[in-house]
Order: sequence, then structure tokens, then C-alpha cells
Amino acid sequence: MKQYGVLVVDDSAFMRRAISLMLEEDPRFFVVGIARNGMEAVEKVQRLKPDLVTMDVEMPEMNGLQALERIMKNNPVPVVMISSRTGEGAQETLQALSSGAVDFFLKENLIRNQNGGNQSKEFTQRLAGIIAAKLPTNVEIVPMHRHEVCHVYQQHTELIFIGCSTGGPKALQTILPCFPKDFPIPIVVAQHMPPGFTKNLAERFDSLCQMDVKEANNGKEVKAGTIYICPSGYQTRFEILEGKIIFKVKNQDDEQELYKPSIDITLSSAAPIFKDRLLSVILTGMGSDGTKGCSLVKKYQGKVFVEAENSCIVYGMPRAVLEAGFADRQYELSQIFQEIISII
Repeated sequence: MKQYGVLVVDDSAFMRRAISLMLEEDPRFFVVGIARNGMEAVEKVQRLKPDLVTMDVEMPEMNGLQALERIMKNNPVPVVMISSRTGEGAQETLQALSSGAVDFFLKENLIRNQNGGNQSKEFTQRLAGIIAAKLPTNVEIVPMHRHEVCHVYQQHTELIFIGCSTGGPKALQTILPCFPKDFPIPIVVAQHMPPGFTKNLAERFDSLCQMDVKEANNGKEVKAGTIYICPSGYQTRFEILEGKIIFKVKNQDDEQELYKPSIDITLSSAAPIFKDRLLSVILTGMGSDGTKGCSLVKKYQGKVFVEAENSCIVYGMPRAVLEAGFADRQYELSQIFQEIISII
């Protein structure tokens, strides 16, 4: 079995030890080194050539964001951020994901489950999936001008749905800012994230995008010209009420779905409402969430695009949809916006 070397970066001796123990319990990993701050991390990435880095966000001398930027510029390697749940920590984590980090984990979850819990297994499984995937090159974000897309306003599509997981925030940053302010079709995004992070995600994209971006709220009508982010910790569905399509956002603990939001649940409610006027786009992510939902999209004659392997951080969800036979097309990330525009 191939072993992967991981550099553990954290200013807390307790966290360095906790993460190292979880890695050493999995035969696929070994700790190639530790670093106590960003400056040490930059130097050791260059010298030790790890397969992956776990990076604390907040550290003295040089923080995780600064170290990440230097690493991605000089010695690109998959970097997973270790984050707090606080508002400031969430904002910095999202900035890190936009700057090249491929995933993040909450410190509190790793501490609580370090002794063989499910979170520990998910942690090492996701790390293995990230290492096995090809580290994609940065894609330049070039927003389209209004006159370049105005010819598409034919309304063959009434909803664009985008589902993503690992690597999703960076992929979304390549696509969402391209849509012009007067784009007449609502866009709904389901991104796997821990509770509390999607509010910050919506605020960040609202500052980057030409369209308005907000979290989906229970009972609110789905309106054109807006990008909606499904809130983490809840399941988001579509319903028809008095002739209007609204969001139903609920926290239902009895559901067996692994993810909140679940792409399958949201798509399964959208498909019978929007039918052939629905376009679903499945981007990078681990696992198979979205496959069941896309089966219903195709049953009701909707369209399904998936991201191609070459640009995915983790080619899990798109592959599952493609291999199940539910994808109409697959495209590299840099092509997806133009392909959306070409068919709506």
C-alpha cells in the first residue's frame, strides 16, 4: 500500500498531536513533519515535499492564509485548512478556499472524534481522496460582459441548480461571477459545508458577483436574478404554494442523508416542478450525492452537466452521475459557464 506524507501545521501542540494520531492510525499516511507557524510551513513544504498539508488558519508570525499563498505560488501541494467555527474563522477559511486550499475541517469535530470516531474516518478518507486526485491549475476568472450573454434570454430554462462539495467554493468562484446582474433565471447552489458557513459563503459571493447572492429562506419565493445558497445544517426543497414556487428549508434530524444540504433531496423536489426547464450542474466533490437527484432530473426531461475529471479537485460526484448514465455532457470547469449560456 502506498503511503502519503502529511505535514501538520498548527501553533497548538495539542492539535498537532491530535491530528498526527489520527493520521498514524491510518496505514495510508505518515507524518512527514510538523510546523508551528506559517514560516516553518513554507520552509518545510519546500524541503520535505509532503503529499498534503493540514494548515491551521490562525497562527503567530505568519498565519495560514499567508503561508497558503506562498505555498501555492512556489511549491503547489494540496492544503487542507483546520478552522474554528467562529465568524472570523469562517471568513478566513472561505478566503483560503478561494486562494487554493482544497478543503477544510472544524477543529472542534476533530478533537471530539479523534479516538476512532466517524469524523476521524471521514477526515482520513477525504484526505486520501484529495491526494489521489490531480491538483488542478488555477483557472482565471473572467466575468462576461452583458452584451456577450444578452442573446440567451429566451427562457427555455427556469432554474439552474449547482451541486458541489470538496473544492466547490473555488469552482463556484470561477462560474458565479460570470453571470450578469440582469440574468433572468434563478440559480440555486447546494454546497456541502458545516452549519454556519453558508451565510459567510453567501456574503462573500454577494461581494464578488454581479447578481444578488443570499441564503435560501424558508417560505420565500424563488425569484429570477438571484443566486441562492442552500443553508448548511438544513434540507432545502422546492414547493408550489398559491401558484408560486417557494423554498421549504427545514432541519429534519430523522432523515438518513449524510449531507445537509443534500443535493439529492433538493434536486428530487426540483425535478417534478421544473421538469424540462431545469438544468443541473454537478461540480467537484467526494461521494455520490446528486446521483439520485439527477436520475429524476432526466426522468422529467431536464438537462445535466457534470465537471470533467481534469479540473475536479475530487472526481467523485461528477463521476457517479456520469457512470450512472444521467449526464448529458461533461465539461472542464473553464467551459461550464459558456456551455450553460449556450443551452438556456
